[in-house]
Amino acid sequence: METVLREEESRRMADDDQQWKVPPNVQELAAAGPEEPPSRYVVRDHDRPALAGAGGDVTDPIPVVDLGRLSCGDADEAAKLQSALQTWGLFLAVGHGIEPGLLGEMMAVTRDFFNLPLEEKQRYTNLVGDKREYRIEGYGGDMVLSETQVLDWCDRFYLIVDPESRRLHDLWPTRPPSFRDVLHRYSARCRELAGAVLREAAGAAGLPEEGRLADMLDEKAVTYVRLNCYAPCPRPDRVLGFRPHSDGGVLTVLLAETAGLQVLRDGEWHDVPVVPGALVVNLGDVVEVVSNGVLRSPVHRVVASAERGRVSVAAFYTVDPEREVEPAPELVSEERPRRYEKTKKSGDYVRELLESLARGERAIDKVKLV
Repeated sequence: METVLREEESRRMADDDQQWKVPPNVQELAAAGPEEPPSRYVVRDHDRPALAGAGGDVTDPIPVVDLGRLSCGDADEAAKLQSALQTWGLFLAVGHGIEPGLLGEMMAVTRDFFNLPLEEKQRYTNLVGDKREYRIEGYGGDMVLSETQVLDWCDRFYLIVDPESRRLHDLWPTRPPSFRDVLHRYSARCRELAGAVLREAAGAAGLPEEGRLADMLDEKAVTYVRLNCYAPCPRPDRVLGFRPHSDGGVLTVLLAETAGLQVLRDGEWHDVPVVPGALVVNLGDVVEVVSNGVLRSPVHRVVASAERGRVSVAAFYTVDPEREVEPAPELVSEERPRRYEKTKKSGDYVRELLESLARGERAIDKVKLV
């Protein structure tokens, strides 16, 4: 009996030692009504949103691009998209053809999921095994690498949606009942949008073949969807909903109905406006590398609010996990020397991206030559 008790005590102590790896649930923290956010979420003084100068006058506003006009060969719209991808790295897409009703359904099932009891959501946890190892897919918070790591004021739920053979159906919620169907239909429409944008982006980069970037989304390419919940925070000036980062894939499509996203340009943070029915489209590190820096993978972040919560849905399009990427030979010259090394395999790069996020770094900086 004494041996059994010692073993049980050892297991309990081991669990206690691992507690720092388990981020608190932000929705639960916010519901408790604290006057101050816990210290694990408080960012350094120079990273605080109030000191960033966001929301100032923008002489060159973030472009709104009508994809319907673009598909009809509108030259002005094509020029606007090219400028957006070369300067901002993102734009607001209207005329994308995704029905407003489907956008509304996707937002509704996202809100309904996050409004479930905590015990129900934790059935899909992203911490697995006795050692509570982090996996990308599932519900929870940040990858935590150290006890001193500053955490984002956000709860997240990652799922692989493509290829369908890689879906972990045990992680696809059955509540709300329409969740699986809505996500399936929404992600399929977003994939069509992503392919159309990438065909245009190839021309903006100066690549001769229209399909050079879009063809990266082949049958082995992986699409992740991340549902985000940013609860109200009593001191939004002391936290970040999502720390500054760039996306590691090819392209990202974001659905959000509430302000909070900001993009960095020329050392200043700028609010990304909310346009009814629009989707935010931004390039990822893969396109910046392949274009040899002609196109940008923008650094962006999410700020918190004291008055309101915010949910959003991000679809991340990545290449075959076994694929490495490097600058296209056509875009390397004496005038524009090679600016990036070959990346790691995409699957490894995505993992490195998450680890870099935890350390406050950018994964793409490790492959930059100049």
